[in-house]
Amino acid sequence: MTEKYETRKIQYTGRSSYIISLPKHWILELGLKQGDQIRISKSGSTNLILYPPSVQPKTAHAEAATIEIDPNEKPPSITRKLISLYFMGFKTIHVKPKTNRLRPNQRLHIKESVRRILMGSEIISDSSTIITIQVLINLLELTVEGAFKRMVHLAKSVSRDALSAVQENNKELATEVTNMDDEIDRFGFYIIRQLKIAIQNDHILKEIGFKNARSCLGYRILVKCIERMGDHAVLIARDVLEFDKKIDPEAIAILQDMNTFALSVLDDACLALFKDDYHQAEATIIKAAQISEFDKKLHKITDGIWDSEIVFRTREIAANIRRIAEYSVDIAEIVLNLNIEKTLYQR
Repeated sequence: MTEKYETRKIQYTGRSSYIISLPKHWILELGLKQGDQIRISKSGSTNLILYPPSVQPKTAHAEAATIEIDPNEKPPSITRKLISLYFMGFKTIHVKPKTNRLRPNQRLHIKESVRRILMGSEIISDSSTIITIQVLINLLELTVEGAFKRMVHLAKSVSRDALSAVQENNKELATEVTNMDDEIDRFGFYIIRQLKIAIQNDHILKEIGFKNARSCLGYRILVKCIERMGDHAVLIARDVLEFDKKIDPEAIAILQDMNTFALSVLDDACLALFKDDYHQAEATIIKAAQISEFDKKLHKITDGIWDSEIVFRTREIAANIRRIAEYSVDIAEIVLNLNIEKTLYQR
């Protein structure tokens, strides 16, 4: 939906104020009348916002937050609190103990979480009585699109490495894949934080390249899709870590081809996203259905394998690869939803 703008001249009253007139149809649509009071607030450095009496202006978001940690609080609980505050857009987070001091393992975990998970954050104060975390990265230093492209690159990389680990029975490479999952999540958390900030401010929304809040919602789902792809690569890598038997070489060749195909579907879906191309997205969905051909080839091979463990593992790896293609379809469907208006008949 396009925004309706009106142009008005600013007039000087000759004293200490300037005045502008408001369009009559705006006044009628909002049910206003002569004598009503209008609230005016300054948003950023370029916008003025008018609020009719029935609408309360949003208060400015606090830039700092403080959480208290119980002496027996477990590290995962602390991490969840830090992530939640990071998502909410706080620039400074203070972590204090409810009583006495932060325990050494709690301090260590907080510092590790900041390093691994909270992109653009640094610990600027560290003691047993308080840890202060500051988010230093600027909203426009790393755009949402730029961070998303980095996520996609990492997801593709770990997927390829996971299959290489299977082929080579390389446990060291498999371990590296499991460790990289945190890096994908780190970019995902960063994007969610930026979307949360942008959706509350129309000016920032436009600054980071979004047309409307609906696009933000779409990107939130896209991030989850890429995170899930990384999770499936980790599941493939864990197969290598947990079992010693090698997968049948002929089956591995098909799995490699299947993975290459799944990643090509991801490439096509992302291309449609970045081009806002409805037809490309539709073609991607049709293409993704072809992954079933790899399943058929794989079943023919596994039907001739007597070792039930090898058969189960091979089919589980194939299922994880198939999920990558399915999440790529989800991305393509988001592109369809965001661009359907372009296909409507224009009178």
